[in-house]
Amino acid sequence: MPAIPPGVTVAGIDVGGMMSEPARAKLTEAFSRSVPIVRAKRHWWAPPQRLGAGAAVDAAVSDALRSRSASAIALNVTVSDRAVRRFVAHVAQTFDRESVDARLLGLGVDGPQFEQERWGIAVRRQVLTRRLEHALQQSTRKPISLPVRFLRPAQTVEGFGPVVVIWRGSNTLRLYSGPSLVQSFSVATGTSQYPTPSGTFEIVDMQRDPWWRPPSSDWAEGLEPVPPGPNNPLGTRWMGISSPGVGIHGTPSAASIGYSASHGCIRMRIPEAEWLFTQVTWGTPVLIV
Repeated sequence: MPAIPPGVTVAGIDVGGMMSEPARAKLTEAFSRSVPIVRAKRHWWAPPQRLGAGAAVDAAVSDALRSRSASAIALNVTVSDRAVRRFVAHVAQTFDRESVDARLLGLGVDGPQFEQERWGIAVRRQVLTRRLEHALQQSTRKPISLPVRFLRPAQTVEGFGPVVVIWRGSNTLRLYSGPSLVQSFSVATGTSQYPTPSGTFEIVDMQRDPWWRPPSSDWAEGLEPVPPGPNNPLGTRWMGISSPGVGIHGTPSAASIGYSASHGCIRMRIPEAEWLFTQVTWGTPVLIV
C-alpha cells in the first residue's frame, strides 16, 4: 500500500510518509479537538460535534495519496449554522450581564442619595459565530478571544435629572440635578392642622394657569372654583404630586412664604414657581421630610 509523499500537509498538518489509516486517524484527532474561547479567567470549549461540524477526512487522505511531494491539501469542513448559533447563545447566557440604572434611595445629609449605576456587558453574537466558523476550518485550534460589547445604563447618577426636596421644618424647597444642588427657595408648607405629607412622591400633574377647585375638605366647604387670574390661590403654575390633592404652586399671598400656612400644599412665589415649572417634568421625584 503506498504512503503519502513526503512533505504533504492537510490543513497544515504534516502527513508526509504516512499510510492512509494513520493519516486518517491523525487528521480526525486534530479536527475533533474543541475550539477554546477565552475572556479574562473564563473559558468555554466548543467541540466540533456540538457545532454540527464535519470534515471530509477520507477525501483529503485520498487527495494526499495522489499528490506530489510537499503539496498542501485542503480539508473540506462543513458547519451547521443553527448549531453554532445555539452554542453562541449558550455562551451568551452564561456571560451576559444587564446594565443597572442609577436609583434614588432617599435623602442623606448632603442631599439625595443614589444607588450607583452599573454598566452591563454582552457577547457580540454575530462576531463570535463568524470566528467559530473560521476556527473550525483551521487545524491549530488557537483560542478565540470572546468578543463583547458594553451596555450603557439608561440612567446614571450624574444624569439623573431633577429631584425636588422639601423640608417642612425650615419651609425650604431645594431643586437638585442628580446629587448636585441647583437652587434653593423659601416656601410655605402646611399648618399643624393640615400638614404637608412626608415621604417620597413624584410629580403627576402639571398645569399652566390652572383653575382652583375646592377640595373635599371642611375648610373649603361652600367655596366656589376660581378661574385663572391674579386672585387664583394657585398662582400661575400647578405641579401636583402623587399625594392626593397636594402640589407645588405659586401663590398671590407672598407674605405666607417661610411659614407653615397652607392647607397641605407647598406654596412658592409666583416667579419662582414659574421657573421651577420649566425645570421639572412628569415623574420628577419629590422628597418631603
